[in-house]
Parts: sequence; C-alpha cells; structure tokens
Amino acid sequence: MAKPVQDLMHGTVDILILRTLAWEPMHGYAVAQFVRARSDGAITIESAALYQALHRLESKKLVRGSWGLSETNRRAKFYELTAAGKKALRNQATDIKVYITALLAVLDAK
Repeated sequence: MAKPVQDLMHGTVDILILRTLAWEPMHGYAVAQFVRARSDGAITIESAALYQALHRLESKKLVRGSWGLSETNRRAKFYELTAAGKKALRNQATDIKVYITALLAVLDAK
C-alpha cells in the first residue's frame, strides 16, 4: 500500500469527486470510500473537505443532489454529475494530465 497523501493539490478533490460520480450517483461517504479504495488507501478525503467540495460543485451546477436512503437505510444526499459536470470533468482531466506529465518530467530529470 502506498503512503497516504495528506495534502492534496488544490482542486484535486473536485476532480476526484467528479470522476467518482461519473461511475454512478453516490452519497458523500461512498465517494470518500471509493477514492480511498481505488487509490489503495493512498488518497483519503477528509469529511470537511469532501462536503465543502460537494456543496461548491453543487452551487456551480456541476453536480445535482437528491435525498434518498443509503445501503444502511439512513437518509443520505446522493450526488450525480450534470451535463456541465461531465464537460468540466473532461476539461479538468486534460489539464491535470498535462500538469502531471510536466511534474514527472521535472522530478525524473537527470
């Protein structure tokens, strides 16, 4: 398992949420669990950062929330991508891939 990343690059939480919701609508806790599981525990999103990001994305109309019951029969707000969210995900994914390629070029310079 990789060493946990505590400080995520600014804006990373948003793209992680958008990418996760591209799979299917989820409630906040499920989003955090998905990211943690897919990164083999290397990326954890703190609850405060997660819900701030979800509210920010909702206010930008990139995600839409609706109330429902979780798998444990608890009331939870489920989020899904909007058309604008799908477009933002494509644009941000392109930008972050360019950034990561450039970052690796500097880190791997000999």
